Amino acid sequence: MSAAVGADRTARWQRVGLAPPGPVYAIADPDVLGGTAAVVSAVSAMARGGAGWIQLRAKRLNDRQLYDLALACRQALEDTPARLWIDDRPDVAALVGAAGVHLGQADLPPEAARRVLENQVRIGCSTHDQNQIRAAAADPAVDVVAVGPIFATATKEAPDPVVGLELLRWARQATDKPLVAIGGIDGASIARVIEAGADTAALISAVCRGDVEDNVRTLRALAASAGGSGAGR
Repeated sequence: MSAAVGADRTARWQRVGLAPPGPVYAIADPDVLGGTAAVVSAVSAMARGGAGWIQLRAKRLNDRQLYDLALACRQALEDTPARLWIDDRPDVAALVGAAGVHLGQADLPPEAARRVLENQVRIGCSTHDQNQIRAAAADPAVDVVAVGPIFATATKEAPDPVVGLELLRWARQATDKPLVAIGGIDGASIARVIEAGADTAALISAVCRGDVEDNVRTLRALAASAGGSGAGR
């Protein structure tokens, strides 16, 4: 990675007031981890491996179960540099003191979510085409733009069409907000998404299956070959 590219990436995080999370944005999903009982220990392992951001994605839980699990995850990260994000639910993110919430196109609009969140709680927004990327880039409530699915994914019941690296490259030119690449990314492809312009890569299966801590460390090392700051956060 050239000094100019590194400086641009650092500047993007500074503009939204966030510390760079590193290349691995780990997603903890009880459906992939084998149940809710495994989630908190997995979240701790993700942090030990060096994931800067960890998202709790638990779509099958009821409100109380999600709140209890989110609170336990946030508490597990208290003495680590890692920060917790919550999928879909700004109310839960606010209640447990999460660092951010990730919103899909069918979730609350970012400007509505902002009204229930304190300013320090960041908002990420999923996008799947050029129009959605333009809208997220222009929306002052959106801090981080996610683009995907970059590759085919089996972790969503009804995934959006694969967008490939070309849309990610287009998004890098369309916005100076930090970009998250998501969807089907693994050890064989993480360097490519960083090279294409992602500031971090969201991963589920590649992190959650097997030795979670070792998976994160390996992915960070692989991302470093593309200038993804794998050795640090």
